[in-house]
Amino acid sequence: MNNQSESDLLRILADRAGIVADYSDIAGACHATTDETRRAILSAMGLRVANREDLIEELTAWDNRPWVRGCEPVHVIRLGRDAGTWSLYVPCEIPDDALLHVHWSLQLESGDQQCERTEGPGLRIEETRTILGRRFVRVVLAVPPDLPIGYHSVKVYAKVGSAKVDTTCRFIVAPERCYIPAQFQQGSRWWGIALQLYSLRSDRNWGIGDFGDLASVVEWAGRQLGAAVIGLNPLHALKNTKPYHISPYSPTSRLFLNDLYIDVEQVEEYRTASEVQTRLADATFRARIAAARRCELVDYDAMASVKREVLELCYRAFLRTHFEGEEPELQPTTERGWNFHRFTEREGESLTYCALFQALEETQQAEHGVSVTWADWPEPYRIPTSEAVGEFRRRHMQRVRFFQYLQWLAADQLLALAKKTHEVGMPIGFYHDLALGSDRYGADGWRSQEVLALNADCGAPPDAFALEGQNWGFPPLDPLRLRASGYQYVIELLRKNLRYGGAIRLDHVMALFRLFWIPRGLPASMGTYVHYRDEELLAILALESVRAKALVIGEDLGTVPDWVRDRLEATGVLSYRVLYFERTPSGAWKAPAHYPAQALAVVTTHDLATLSGYWEGTDIEARFTLGLVPSEQARSAMLSERQWEKAGILTALKSEGLLPSGVSDDPAQVPTMTTELTEAVHQYLARSPAWIVLSNIEDMIGARAQANLPGTLDQHPNWCRNGQPSKSWLRTHDSTDSQLSCV
Repeated sequence: MNNQSESDLLRILADRAGIVADYSDIAGACHATTDETRRAILSAMGLRVANREDLIEELTAWDNRPWVRGCEPVHVIRLGRDAGTWSLYVPCEIPDDALLHVHWSLQLESGDQQCERTEGPGLRIEETRTILGRRFVRVVLAVPPDLPIGYHSVKVYAKVGSAKVDTTCRFIVAPERCYIPAQFQQGSRWWGIALQLYSLRSDRNWGIGDFGDLASVVEWAGRQLGAAVIGLNPLHALKNTKPYHISPYSPTSRLFLNDLYIDVEQVEEYRTASEVQTRLADATFRARIAAARRCELVDYDAMASVKREVLELCYRAFLRTHFEGEEPELQPTTERGWNFHRFTEREGESLTYCALFQALEETQQAEHGVSVTWADWPEPYRIPTSEAVGEFRRRHMQRVRFFQYLQWLAADQLLALAKKTHEVGMPIGFYHDLALGSDRYGADGWRSQEVLALNADCGAPPDAFALEGQNWGFPPLDPLRLRASGYQYVIELLRKNLRYGGAIRLDHVMALFRLFWIPRGLPASMGTYVHYRDEELLAILALESVRAKALVIGEDLGTVPDWVRDRLEATGVLSYRVLYFERTPSGAWKAPAHYPAQALAVVTTHDLATLSGYWEGTDIEARFTLGLVPSEQARSAMLSERQWEKAGILTALKSEGLLPSGVSDDPAQVPTMTTELTEAVHQYLARSPAWIVLSNIEDMIGARAQANLPGTLDQHPNWCRNGQPSKSWLRTHDSTDSQLSCV
């Protein structure tokens, strides 16, 4: 190292940390990673890189890390393969290696002791190294055969002379592939609908779709239509305040649910508590609910306010009826009280810290009069494990318990709905969406600081949709610290999101392999990719999928290398195929037969134009109106290209014999998306071998406005509406007993 320049050392350390030297964008153009970007990302990973001396120290520490630790923090074992071996790094300061022996034990995830053994003396030395004057040796041990799937703990103790090692390793024993229902292997194919839950309106909800409305959709889609699956937007916990905290893809926590989806009228205390009935009888309060119902868009602030008022009253009645004693040690006295207690015990620290964060955030806002991020809280409150936070918890346990109560209600209602999907004959049930990340200033960001790179952002490189790249504004997981923690956050994240249905969609699934990092404060064009340990992450994904018996769909859109899709396919992850993007090299639409079988096919997504909006150019006009299209000339070019694309769709439908009778293949003669044409487009997808085909409810009702317009915040009503149902759809679908529509 002494002969290498600072720039060379920086590049070597960046390579060790998984930072790519260059990458190719969607157009094939090569982008070289600058030293400025390398240094900023390495710094965000907690490495010292200010000068040449720092770099030498970090590189030395990097190379010596497993030797000093005693072993790697995790070791993956795949079922069906030879269990293989694992390495130990042991200080051995005496010259006679024949005396070397190690003692280790393996405890299964269940808590049972699987084995305990002493290896040696006389272990074979595979490698030696001297670190700070101490001699270390590497020995290789056999992994016990026939381990069950799970996360098992290995404890190691070795002592040779005065030198010793006392360390742990996590064995991850995983199946080769994610869960795939046997029906798919036997040729079955299923269909379903996709919807944004908040956008549902009914004559009973309070101005936002809730779990009561979802129950009606289950009855309608499952029992009446025979759908196999209902695809949902992420249901993660949000702060529910406009404009920054309503996107389901930027939650405060991905571990828990948005309590705004609670069907308040199904809460037991709503029906039995006298104070709730008194509040509901108040004309002013009823007028607030009525105003929210009449609002064209979802009024998150109003809804959060009225629901919170009622749920506060429900909570007081809950404590009074089902508990006794004094805070912070209340004791349950009824079965309902014990059910809540058992829920909080099962959810453990993650729920406690999420609720604690909400209580702290509420208190800090009250003290300052405005919302402040946890980075601006008094310093002792910024650290979840501090004594100050522990004292706050003891003093405010009743408030912490309130937020636990909300999560209990939400989880209970959603689990009941998951059960209902099977009762109506849906083989998959709910298909949940797992967001890529969460708000750096939210509950997850506060609690999980040790595995997040808070001085970096996630995003996407420049492409045709964003010439300067995209910055999504939330911090990436640090692959180094994440691995050192045994991937506990990832395990918990998957487990909590897989328990409510039979399928999950991983937003930006490429993040299992690499993620585009942007140093905080730099433009997206200065970002680059960082690699993750995909073999370990894929093993965890397969393990949790098989345990939950839940399909995994990977959102593999954008710049996705072929090798990534190959790895995902081999792991049993379904590809996510969007009609708009499925083109041949000439730009023509792919024939249905050319879609992969191990896939979910859909016309569009929440970030793209609805089918009606696409056909009429609503998305182009919206972007032009908001100044996102640079000129009138560019607008005209986009509209001309859209006409060419529409001609391609009509030609594709005609080639499959699906063009509706009387409909021309000249797009100038087909100015609007009719019900018949919508059905033909979906029949086109249904002819593909894709295992699952979804229809967005916005397309079913002829909505024109898309759920989210990327690149906008409050200029466009993102995450507030999907558009109004078309008159033709209402004429043919007005017999549904749920009386649901989109906002």
